Amino acid sequence: MTSSVNARTRAPSQVAAAVVGVVFLLVGILGFIPGVTTNYDTMTFASHHSMAMLLGVFAVSVLHNIVHLLFGIAGLALARTPGGARNYLVVGGVIYLVLWIYGLVIDHDSAANFVPVNTADNWLHLGLAVGMILLGLLLSPRRAATRA
Repeated sequence: MTSSVNARTRAPSQVAAAVVGVVFLLVGILGFIPGVTTNYDTMTFASHHSMAMLLGVFAVSVLHNIVHLLFGIAGLALARTPGGARNYLVVGGVIYLVLWIYGLVIDHDSAANFVPVNTADNWLHLGLAVGMILLGLLLSPRRAATRA
């Protein structure tokens, strides 16, 4: 009976990774819905020429939405184990930190902005980076100290 209870118990990092994964899936789906995404008819596959804006604020493209969907699927898949959840949150956070830096250094009107990102995206990416890394580090089970 104890094993069935333990099988249903999830580590806090697993719950966090699953929630983050679901949010990314929802964002990816919402990016394809006209009305939720303004200027939907200007959406391109990838480039700074996409004028589509999720919630009227965040620049999106088909590629950007697909990345959100894939990131969400990865979160749900990796949330199945505590180690996978921790890795998803920490490594995903580092990826978003790199994306934040990338968004700061590129010219948003250049071909380098192929995702595309705007200032709102940049600050959201920083928040995601910090939040995901903290969740991964703070919610992961501590390793038991080995006694000599």
